[in-house]
Amino acid sequence: MENDNIAVGLDIGTTKIVAMIGRENEYGKMEILGIGKSKSLGVHRGVVNNITQTIQSIQQAVQDAETSSGIKIKEVVVGIAGQHIRSLQHSDYITRTNSDEVIDEGDIDRLCNQVHKLVMLPGEEIIHVLPQDFKVDGQAEIKEPIGMYGGRLEANFHVVVGQVSSIRNIGRCVKSSGLELSGITLEPLASANAVLSQEEKEAGVALIDIGGGTTDLAIFKDGIIRHTAVIPFGGNVITEDIKEGCSIIEKQAELLKIKFGSAWPGENKDNEIVSIPGLRGREPKEITLKNLSKIIHARVVEIIEQVYLEIKNYGHEEQKKKLIAGIVLTGGGAQLQHIKQLVEYITGMDTRIGYPNEHLAGDTDSETTSPMYATAVGLVLNSLKSKPKFKQATSFSTMEASQETPEDQNMDEEEIEETPKERKRFFDKWAEKFKEFLDNAE
Repeated sequence: MENDNIAVGLDIGTTKIVAMIGRENEYGKMEILGIGKSKSLGVHRGVVNNITQTIQSIQQAVQDAETSSGIKIKEVVVGIAGQHIRSLQHSDYITRTNSDEVIDEGDIDRLCNQVHKLVMLPGEEIIHVLPQDFKVDGQAEIKEPIGMYGGRLEANFHVVVGQVSSIRNIGRCVKSSGLELSGITLEPLASANAVLSQEEKEAGVALIDIGGGTTDLAIFKDGIIRHTAVIPFGGNVITEDIKEGCSIIEKQAELLKIKFGSAWPGENKDNEIVSIPGLRGREPKEITLKNLSKIIHARVVEIIEQVYLEIKNYGHEEQKKKLIAGIVLTGGGAQLQHIKQLVEYITGMDTRIGYPNEHLAGDTDSETTSPMYATAVGLVLNSLKSKPKFKQATSFSTMEASQETPEDQNMDEEEIEETPKERKRFFDKWAEKFKEFLDNAE
């Protein structure tokens, strides 16, 4: 089978690691060829804290995906999340030397590279630089400045920052698992690609991805990402609370949450009881469902309120920034019963559960379109999108680059790879630099 139009996403989560192989079919939709899942050991709140265990979990997931698809996996795109991710707004400008020429790709790149030089806190590194809107000679709200005349080019940026060590650890795990790292994407951005429609992004929408260890937030308005945040709680803290509150072991708590858990305590009658076998000859425990949902409710409310605070920080109350499409919930935590109603109740915003079937082929297995797989689907989608451009770019970059020294060659390829239609994402460039950085670090 041709491996050209195939991409592999690796979602390294706190509770599970998913390897997903996908390809684009002739209708531009994504077909899932294989999927592998393993219990994630060695990841805490989205950050790797045990390299050896993480490598084993990655290898297990990759092996499952290879077995189910019959394809050998060589390179993967990885998602990054964790409590060390933060985002900030920043505006910057450049003064163009020749204002008789129109603004081109090079000017925008210069502007973005300038943002990359921002001084960060020690141990932090810029992951994404995402331009929001541009100003040319003081004329504001320009979406696409290419082709315009102007001497001063300004832009507002959404800058996403993460910890160098955490990013390197992920790279380390992937490389030690015998895989190539072809790119890193912020997980909230990947999930957003999988579950949101273009209309929602235009109207204004907040995507809340409730994972095992973290809850990710991505806010879109006018089709542009406006705010991202990673909140260091997820489904695991709910399980912990059930474990403590009912004095049972974690495995039982997790099962209780999935089978009988509800985020809305009014649902259950007082006499509904679940009996849990005691440990090794001890008496079984009886737990009322009302108590169970009270424990879950308290924790879910806390998570949602933290997220809502971030939505308010973005400025959701202002008329211009209003999120008309409301909230979309995805991730494993979105499968909790009545969570949609609870989120609507707390935030007063329209809410729906997001299934990652927006860009999937029609005959996809229903299990794969579960909200749990949103990030994995998004990673594969992102990777597929950036593939064909890369192909056609390198084919004619070799002709022009043949006369130069190796250093110039790299420069040239980078410039050529930017097809005029769709600029190669700044992030891809960053990933390439990061790959070199990893190779040198070994």
